[in-house]
Amino acid sequence: MSDVDFSAEKYEKHRQAGEILADVREQARERVEVGASHLELVEWIEDQIIEQGGKPAFPVNVSIDEEAAHATPAIDDGSTFGEEVVTIDIGVSVDGWLADSAVTIDLAGQDQLVEASEEALDAALELVEPGIETGEIGRVVEETIDGYGFNPVVNLTGHGLGHYEQHTSPNIPNRAVDQSVTLEAGDVVAVEPFVTDGAGKVREGSDEEIFALDREGSVRDRQARQALEQITEEFKTLPFATRWLDVKRPSMALQRLKQQSIVHGYPVLKEADGTYVSQTEHTIIVTEDGCEVTTRRR
Repeated sequence: MSDVDFSAEKYEKHRQAGEILADVREQARERVEVGASHLELVEWIEDQIIEQGGKPAFPVNVSIDEEAAHATPAIDDGSTFGEEVVTIDIGVSVDGWLADSAVTIDLAGQDQLVEASEEALDAALELVEPGIETGEIGRVVEETIDGYGFNPVVNLTGHGLGHYEQHTSPNIPNRAVDQSVTLEAGDVVAVEPFVTDGAGKVREGSDEEIFALDREGSVRDRQARQALEQITEEFKTLPFATRWLDVKRPSMALQRLKQQSIVHGYPVLKEADGTYVSQTEHTIIVTEDGCEVTTRRR
């Protein structure tokens, strides 16, 4: 028997974060339609998270077609949804304990691509219990996706969730791997199959609107100094968006901080042009006899 106390405060806060996320995600899904604004959607989601007692664990990601991760609107972004594959990836923090979930909405007639990621996630979650190897989870994800005639994105993985840490070990692969980790009761992980009709390997694009703190430091520039104060006080080690900074020239301030290796950016990750990517993600707590999905709507 496990000696993990699943009633402990950390698990209750993971659950609270997951409950907020599930509610906001399902409401947000209904707001994704042709002509709707990217910026208005993410601001609505982030405001709803705060109203319900949480904080965004990272900027809401809005990935379109070949984009897979790290895309979020700029301050003055005028983009609207078209006939596209749209993925919304949301994170919620309650006192630093996290939930992470994503859903793909098909506006482009790619329903099988979306179904493949949903079915791969369901198949993965059915396997989860103490003692399961992460490579075995990856094998089932890959086999499910292959059954639809698509490819998993092999250089993106699921991950553990720590206190104010969005990505910790273990990694949860989206394909069979030889070297893997054994899950244990009490682990909190995000499982997130990525499916594509492309080659299955994303690359970094040139756009960069999400950043995170690497280290504290001193800077001479006043705007950069003010930005750093806000980052260390409000966001700590969690990712943040350029549009969240309360300074006059946030992009310039961030470039100064980046030049001094105080922050780093997250370039948008993309498959090849003309392809599509779908993603479905839940956060789970590994229990003594399976798993508890914290981000599934009650």
